[in-house]
Amino acid sequence: MRLQTQTIHTGVDKDSAYNSIMTPIYQTSTFRFEDIGRTKGYDYTRTSNPTRRALEENLAALEGGAGAVAVATGMAAITTTLHLFKSGDHIICTHDCYGGTDRILRTYQELFNLQVSYVNLQDPSALRSAFRPNTRCVWIETPSNPLLNILDIAAIAESAHSHGALAVVDNTFLTPVNQRPFTLGADIIVHSTTKYLNGHSDVVGGAVIARTPAYAERLQYLCNALGQGASPFDCWLVLRGIKTLVPRMRLHEQNAMGVAQFLAGHPRVRKVIYPGLTNHPHHALASRQQTGFGGMVSFELAGGLEDIHRVLRGVKVFALAESLGGVESLIDHPESMTHASMDPSLRAAAGITENIIRLSVGLEDLQDLLDDLKGAMQGAA
Repeated sequence: MRLQTQTIHTGVDKDSAYNSIMTPIYQTSTFRFEDIGRTKGYDYTRTSNPTRRALEENLAALEGGAGAVAVATGMAAITTTLHLFKSGDHIICTHDCYGGTDRILRTYQELFNLQVSYVNLQDPSALRSAFRPNTRCVWIETPSNPLLNILDIAAIAESAHSHGALAVVDNTFLTPVNQRPFTLGADIIVHSTTKYLNGHSDVVGGAVIARTPAYAERLQYLCNALGQGASPFDCWLVLRGIKTLVPRMRLHEQNAMGVAQFLAGHPRVRKVIYPGLTNHPHHALASRQQTGFGGMVSFELAGGLEDIHRVLRGVKVFALAESLGGVESLIDHPESMTHASMDPSLRAAAGITENIIRLSVGLEDLQDLLDDLKGAMQGAA
């Protein structure tokens, strides 16, 4: 089946009793045994649950993986993945990662002696120089958050494999609709299902998908051992959201392109960052590696922090909020919001300055979004 058909049908047929079209919510903590040592496949929801299994089967199919685990949050997805490694292992992480990724990596450095190097993965020589004998993983985030840099997954994965390391890709921004990391050599894919996969800002969740059965089995073990599994109702919400993923992603991109083009022509804007614009430094790579450019737009406002605050306060349709990927449009100031917990020196080295504003462009009428930004810009002027 093609992707759009898979989003609707894969994994959902779990009701053998009544043949319901929609996957039921199996809101139970435990399951009755058929006999001593014999069940119908489930015994305790922390270990597995039919609603969660439906979502996991769906996500594994969409990404083309051997298996998946659905966990409680996007950060739980990262945490579960990090338990594939042990004390003393070395991880190479993209230097302009999400602030929460940096926070958990720093925590694991302190608690478990996990060694981490932050590297500009756009530079092949910098990556080659960063490998150590104990390097076990290269953590790839593309497009990056919030600077929307594009990394060459195939080249980085090849380099990682040549050093005996895994290539882990955070595919939250693009989803399998616009990027298929396994076809480019990735070993593990991480998602915050809170974002585009769910798409309605009414649940938090995460997922980890493995390319091979061995890693899929290991991740299932870790999910159970760590108690990271997502609740049945949250899984049901994400599964419901995925059914409209393909048309939503198309409209997100259409609106994002319109917003990016508007900002590119505005005198108050110093720089627009959107991979779909031909002047983006990685436009050619994005066009080759992706099947779409996504719904995230960042830009640099000319002026100082007071001007930025006027824009943030001046919008009416865009909501000043963290997160992204919902049907509604959001505006975010990364330095003081989503990336505030990031190490300041790392934030500065990545180029996440106070002038950066990040937009999650939603599904509203495009003209209303443009009018909203225009009004906020006039207020800042």
